[in-house]
Amino acid sequence: MKRTILSLGGLLLGTALTYAQATISPAKPQGKPIVITGATIHVGNGKVISSGYIAFDKGKITAIGEGSAPSISGADVIDAKGKQVYPGFICPVTTLGLVEIEEGARGTVDESETGDLNPHVRSLVAFNTDSKVIPTVRSNGILLAQPTPTGGQISGESSVVQLDAWNWEDAAYKKDIAIHMTWPSSGGRRGGFGGGRRGAAPTAGPQETPAERAQRALDAITNLFNQAKAYAEIAKPEVTNIRFAAMKGLFDGSKKLFVNADGAKEIVQAVNFAKEFKLQLVIVGGKQSYLVADVLKDNNVPVIIRETQTVPERDEDDVYLPYKLPHLLQDAGVMYGLTGIAFWRQRNLPFEAGQAVSYGLSKEQALSMITLNNAKILGIDKTTGSLETGKDANLFISGGDALDMITLDVQKAFIQGRDINLDNLHKQLYRKFAGKYGLEPKL
Repeated sequence: MKRTILSLGGLLLGTALTYAQATISPAKPQGKPIVITGATIHVGNGKVISSGYIAFDKGKITAIGEGSAPSISGADVIDAKGKQVYPGFICPVTTLGLVEIEEGARGTVDESETGDLNPHVRSLVAFNTDSKVIPTVRSNGILLAQPTPTGGQISGESSVVQLDAWNWEDAAYKKDIAIHMTWPSSGGRRGGFGGGRRGAAPTAGPQETPAERAQRALDAITNLFNQAKAYAEIAKPEVTNIRFAAMKGLFDGSKKLFVNADGAKEIVQAVNFAKEFKLQLVIVGGKQSYLVADVLKDNNVPVIIRETQTVPERDEDDVYLPYKLPHLLQDAGVMYGLTGIAFWRQRNLPFEAGQAVSYGLSKEQALSMITLNNAKILGIDKTTGSLETGKDANLFISGGDALDMITLDVQKAFIQGRDINLDNLHKQLYRKFAGKYGLEPKL
């Protein structure tokens, strides 16, 4: 029996040899079993294993537990004593990989299509695996994401991707899982995706009030859904309608409807709309979701909170409401997850989760919010989101608390068992200028 025992420092030294590359190549498939020993393992479902081990082979977790690891022939053994092991973080509803330079470079922005009703638009085919932003996010433990289209009333459909791939086909983790729309609002704020930067409702006519505009938009959406439902009931349509064909999954349960809605009124309207058409609904944003938590719980509707490190929506709100919202939903029994804003700021996702710890959540509940909870909402919890035997080996080793901005230190990361290169453009620039001024690089 041959076992290779490697220290984490030795493995990091091997990785360091690839530094200063302008382009970071995706990792090769896992070639031999790997066993991580001596770590504190955060399973993702609320359980913590002290001084534990986790083993994985061919991309799948094969063993996990407390104490001494089983002897596995030919395995690389990583001594992670004093370190923390976490499931890879999952970032839903993001423009990561769809936007490279937000302002002043339109050619790098591919997040939306023209028109208000675009259920057939697929964000997956626009996902840029060569984005220089992705490695900066990955370096903070975010290993999977849901690139999501924006704009219009119905923006298109999204997929889940893993963040280490040659192209979008390689990246696809689960294809076409949801269609995204923004609920028409008669209020002053639209609450659309990305903070409402792009039109969330049709332009009002010269004599049209905001309420009339919202009703006109809702009428158009209802008409589209009625037609799509009728189309879905036809076994073999004589003429293919790409918009209706894309929506068919909403009616057979293979896709979910993600609705951007912040106000209590709009959330209840969206829930009733989903009930009418028998759709699986997810609320995105949900700033006032705590006010209608009973409606959400009774109808099994989860909420993806859009950041905690922000200010309240209304002047009369508790100034700490954004920090408290996860705990309020936790106490109300509502399933909830968390995302951040836009694309590059998704690297702050673990710190957004950590913010909620001081306002009612336990650390393991906050961790679940960006791992297992997000996985359940996206429908990928059978393969990822927690560290359990049989699931994909999507995990990372941190030198400290991964939800703390000061102590997060991602030293090794694995996606489906593949040893991911954690270098990125920020680290390269740091080393470049540290060398210029004769400083000792710490990265």
